Amino acid sequence: MLKTPEELRLELGQAIRARRIGRGWSQEEAATRAGMGLSTWKRMEARGPSLVENLINAAFALSCEEGFSQLFPVPAATSLDELLQRQAAAAGKLRQRAPRRKAAP
Repeated sequence: MLKTPEELRLELGQAIRARRIGRGWSQEEAATRAGMGLSTWKRMEARGPSLVENLINAAFALSCEEGFSQLFPVPAATSLDELLQRQAAAAGKLRQRAPRRKAAP
């Protein structure tokens, strides 16, 4: 089921609240650990995070930062040449560039 950005933000806020409660922390303690104000934390739990910085700080405070690398996975290579180029780039040998766009007819 597709969700709207607002629905995703609300789900994130609920998940953050559940994680905080599971750790036995007050909102004030969680906000302090995340380096943000209490009102910002309360708003984030109620309406979801509105700033990426707040989401990242909350994730670190609640020990959930591992999942961020999964948000935007790299697409699978479409050829062996592309796979080899990616491996070389990962080894620091080549700069990786986005493919050139084809001119519109």
